[in-house]
Amino acid sequence: MPPVSNALHSFLNSCKTREQLKQAHAHILKHDPSFEGPALDHLLSSYARAHLPYAKNLLGLLPHPAPFHYNSLIRALSVSKHPQRSISLFRQMLLRGTRPNNFTYPFLVKSCTEASSIRSGVMVHTHVLKSGLEIDPYIQSALIHMYAGAKEIESAWKVFDGCSDRQTVCWNSMLDGCVKLGEMSQARVLFQRMECKDVVSWNTMINGWVILGELDEARELFAQMPERNVVSWNSMLAGHVKCGDVQGACKVFVEMPQRDIVSWNTMLACYAQSGHSNEALELFDEMKSAGMMPTDATFVSLLSACAHLGALDKGKRLHDYIDRNNIEISTILATALVDMYAKCGSIVRAREIFYGIEKKDLLAWNTMIAGMAMHGYAEDALGLFSEMTESGTMPDDITFVVALSACSHAGMVEEGRCLLDSMQKKYGIDPKVEHYGCVVDLLARSGLLEAAMELTRAMPMEPNAPALGALLGGCRIHENNIKVAENVGKHLLNIQPNQSGRYVLLSNIYATVNRWEDARNVRSMMLANGVAKIPGLSMIELKGVLHQFVAGDQSHPETEKIYWKLAEISGRLKVEAGYLPDTKQVLLDIEEEEKENALSFHSEKLAIAFALLNASPDETIRVVKNLRPLYRVFSHFAQISGTDSRAALGMTESHCSYLLLGISCTARHSGIEVCFIGEPLGFNVTSSKMQFISQHVETGMTGFTIGH
Repeated sequence: MPPVSNALHSFLNSCKTREQLKQAHAHILKHDPSFEGPALDHLLSSYARAHLPYAKNLLGLLPHPAPFHYNSLIRALSVSKHPQRSISLFRQMLLRGTRPNNFTYPFLVKSCTEASSIRSGVMVHTHVLKSGLEIDPYIQSALIHMYAGAKEIESAWKVFDGCSDRQTVCWNSMLDGCVKLGEMSQARVLFQRMECKDVVSWNTMINGWVILGELDEARELFAQMPERNVVSWNSMLAGHVKCGDVQGACKVFVEMPQRDIVSWNTMLACYAQSGHSNEALELFDEMKSAGMMPTDATFVSLLSACAHLGALDKGKRLHDYIDRNNIEISTILATALVDMYAKCGSIVRAREIFYGIEKKDLLAWNTMIAGMAMHGYAEDALGLFSEMTESGTMPDDITFVVALSACSHAGMVEEGRCLLDSMQKKYGIDPKVEHYGCVVDLLARSGLLEAAMELTRAMPMEPNAPALGALLGGCRIHENNIKVAENVGKHLLNIQPNQSGRYVLLSNIYATVNRWEDARNVRSMMLANGVAKIPGLSMIELKGVLHQFVAGDQSHPETEKIYWKLAEISGRLKVEAGYLPDTKQVLLDIEEEEKENALSFHSEKLAIAFALLNASPDETIRVVKNLRPLYRVFSHFAQISGTDSRAALGMTESHCSYLLLGISCTARHSGIEVCFIGEPLGFNVTSSKMQFISQHVETGMTGFTIGH
């Protein structure tokens, strides 16, 4: 190439946009009107990477395109969103008389693999045989990958057995095929037969054991590796995460000699999924300090952590970071934003983002329906369900769990029954124990205990612990069938002896009917079995800092001021509002004065007192709980609104009764909002599609907001 071409070569390598490439194109035409040579080849290759449609137009202008020109576009299409288009380009290549070569077929076969088109792949394989290129190791490797990916393992073995000079790349492809199909016994034999193993071979085997959860096997191979790369370490990190070993994952992460974005994202996901939300947010700061650029997967984990903590301000800052850095908001990332805003109490913002999603998938719909259900907007949740089906997106079993939970929290008995009935009849989905459990919960909450018990008997499967727990919860709410409560409660203690909530609920049911001895016996049994009660936590975020409180907390640096503020509020409530604590909610056999003291220092009240001391007058106070707040707490907040000049909080009698029933609701008055975001249903719905709403149906955080 002449000197100008060398400069052009460097410039083309630096081109990132279509406009820059057009400048290069004009430069080529100016210095080489014949429009041929290496500069053209390089330009077409650059266009293929940066702007495929323009590259395709440019290819059409060439009078005699060479195989290289077609290969550049086929290669780019193989990693694009539309890999199947490379097949059309291949046909065009044949029609124009350009002969494919050994560089054409590996990327063409890869396109068939990515497009899941085994039929096109067989056609390409036929052309390979006609071309006499079937002995090329890279073509053989691509074919093995394709057949194994399509679960055509016999065809993959045929290609492998036909390799006359098996190079490592073919061995690795066959090994990868066995691993992906879960055939680890065959993979082990193949691995042992390999004479020349490279780092890819070792990584493939380690990854196979990790996928199956066989961490010991993976560790053994990892220890034997002659050399390791970042993929080796990432595989081990993923193995510990998959097995729920947070401590082991941290150890691997710390020991890694180098980390890539996959390493950071895996560790972030580990923290977020295991409830170590603060650690996830701290790790993000460390990640930025290390100069690593976050991806959408990074933000999905971080937003999940914010949702778990109820850290709305931190979530908003993450959203701002995404916007400032022009990070493309994919459907999965938008769904994570919807989930975060919904769980942090900002359902309006969640809805805005949801309706801004151009291509809503099932997960997005499920997340928005769950958000509405958590906030008590049952009719809106069911409206979204109808809107989803009308748009052509069909529900799955997760959709019905969240829709039925909306009915349960709003007491919509007939709607819930109709939904359950429609699952099989209208959508061909067999109801699972979780769906029956939701309806049992709905009936029990509504006082229809006989109907709830009848449903548990009519279920086609044995009712599980959450379904029976819902029945027991109904007995606690309505206090009208101690015999049923006693039978169900004792059965639950037998099948879930380590679940603290079962002991507490049965003990409380005994206490409501003054069976103090039985209540004490249940508590004693709980202690004897070594079961600890989950402490009620209230968290509040002010000025970007999360503050956590437990009942009677003395650990906060401002403890003295907090208790002083709480005493001031309580005194004013009695004098100005005539407020008296509802001591019947204290299920302890103690004197009345002691009951009043027991009510005074709930974690929610401590959090609110702290907020009233430190928040600005126009700032909204958001409290997040790990357990459902009780009626007495909201009654207390409603009274506070009348005594604090900065706060005006209104709550109707019907709203309070909903709270007493444990039903999600939102109360609004004078521009102030209080949200009680749901109650964890306790149904263990395990599905990858539940990654954003699993906390709602499993262990979810509840939250409410108080605006000044």
